Amino acid sequence: MKKIFSLFLIVFPSVFSFPQTTEGPKNGPIITFLEKAHDFGDIQQGEKVEYVFKFKNTGTQPLIVTDVVTTCSCTAKRWTKEPIPPGNTGEVILTFDSAGKQGIQNKVITILSNAANAIERVSIRVNVMPKQ
Repeated sequence: MKKIFSLFLIVFPSVFSFPQTTEGPKNGPIITFLEKAHDFGDIQQGEKVEYVFKFKNTGTQPLIVTDVVTTCSCTAKRWTKEPIPPGNTGEVILTFDSAGKQGIQNKVITILSNAANAIERVSIRVNVMPKQ
C-alpha cells in the first residue's frame, strides 16, 4: 500500500501539470469587431436599411480587408479599403433591400482580411412585414 501511495504521489503531479506559456501579443494584424450582430426589427417590404459594423485593428501590423462576401444579392456592401494601422478603426457598411422578401431574414456576412483571424463573420436580422 505504501508503494502504491508513493507511486501515486510521483505520477499524479506530472499528469496534471501543464506547461506554462507566456505568449505575448500575436504579431500581425487582428480584426476585432465592436459588434457582430445587428437586428433591424420590423420593416415594410420594399424598404432599404443600412448598418455600419465598426472594427478595430488590435494587432501589431496594418490590417487590409480584402473582400466582404454576402449570402444574397439583397445585401450590398462597402468597406474601408485602405490599410488600417494598429489601433485604428475601419467599417463595413451593409445595405439590405427588402424588395421581394417577407418574414424573418437572417443574413451572414463574411469578412476576409490579412489578419491572424482572416475570416470573420457578422450578421444582420430583419423582419420584413408585407406591404399594407
